[in-house]
Amino acid sequence: MASTASGGEAHYAARREAVWVALSSGLVLGLLAVASLEQHWKLLGLPWWIWLVLASPSLLLCGDLLLGVMGKGVATTRNGALVLLGAMVAGNVVGLALLIAALVTTSSSKIGGGQLLCTAAVIWLANIAVFGVWFWEVDDGGPVARANSDRLQAKPDFQFPQDDNHDLARPGWYPQIWDYLYVSLTSSSAFSPTDTMPLTLKAKLLVGLESTVSLVIVVLVTARAVNVLK
Repeated sequence: MASTASGGEAHYAARREAVWVALSSGLVLGLLAVASLEQHWKLLGLPWWIWLVLASPSLLLCGDLLLGVMGKGVATTRNGALVLLGAMVAGNVVGLALLIAALVTTSSSKIGGGQLLCTAAVIWLANIAVFGVWFWEVDDGGPVARANSDRLQAKPDFQFPQDDNHDLARPGWYPQIWDYLYVSLTSSSAFSPTDTMPLTLKAKLLVGLESTVSLVIVVLVTARAVNVLK
């Protein structure tokens, strides 16, 4: 099942789809900023544009991925992407921490159920997009390495069903961004791996971190938001 793509083709194919996934994380945070401005929503007295600050790493990552599409600086681009992904996760955690702090210190009359549900949903969706790109970036040496290697000989960080049963894989198959986005979605929904298993320590740490953030959002934030809905 070796890929026959050339280096330039692999660069383009491996990164162009990921641009849209990374952009979606910043987009939902930007929409939350617009909603906060229109509805005069505040958390702990912070202004609406705090969400734009938290969205800025995703926009920088989009530019970094576009450089990868153009074939400029493979190693530098990948290292930069990992740093920006870490900043994006940190931004999501900060946003979640602000929301939880607001739940603890602010009365229900000042934080409506709509604001809580929208904020929690945005952080949850942004979390899925961020970890989808992170899984895609770290697995088996990165997207370009996967596109130019034989999956049968790989030592992956994530074991897909096609890895366990090669009869399920189509000729030339290797995991792409949408496969990792699905893994991220299931990890956020089930709070654990489903059909794709994390094999290495870094993969398990990433899945565990994503599941923990998602668990806090769903159990604590959503429960409080439903409670204050009128």
